[in-house]
Amino acid sequence: MDMPYDTQEDIPDDALLVLYANGDAAAARVLTLRLTPRVFSHAYRVLGDRDEAEDVAQEALIRLWKVAPDWRQGEAKVTTWLYRVVANLCTDRLRKARGVALDAVAEPADDARGPAETLLEQARMDALQAALGELPDRQRQAVVLRHIEGLGNPEIAEILEISVEAVESLTARGKRALAAALAGQRAALGYSDD
Repeated sequence: MDMPYDTQEDIPDDALLVLYANGDAAAARVLTLRLTPRVFSHAYRVLGDRDEAEDVAQEALIRLWKVAPDWRQGEAKVTTWLYRVVANLCTDRLRKARGVALDAVAEPADDARGPAETLLEQARMDALQAALGELPDRQRQAVVLRHIEGLGNPEIAEILEISVEAVESLTARGKRALAAALAGQRAALGYSDD
């Protein structure tokens, strides 16, 4: 029997996954609504293509549903496992696309902003996405997970299957490369030294 939707909001991800594996459709809905924005955002930041990111997010969640019956609570966090799957799927797609430029897709306009603010924000997002696209794959993934997704270095290390020190090195080098790539655009992007 499915639990009421509102009683599942505070249930941890791994418990929801086990409930889903036992036939609880409401648990699947809650977990999907909770995780989809995260995995899509991560895939979009790494790939720079909305359609590709949607495909990766969908594939990652399908893999999660397939592993649900065998999930053992307490061994790994669902989000860590899922970010690792997304990272691997993105790496596979990037390898296949070598030599082909990934088109940067504009973010949808926010109706609450004025046109000038929307254009400036879009220019900033495009500049960041272009700069991220110039980073080596591992640096890009580390920077996105740390500074855009807000994950901690130990969790990133687990996702990328590297040491915490390697994560720190990747993010530091990535941040320096981003700063250098964006330095000449500060004024055009509406930033001042004040």
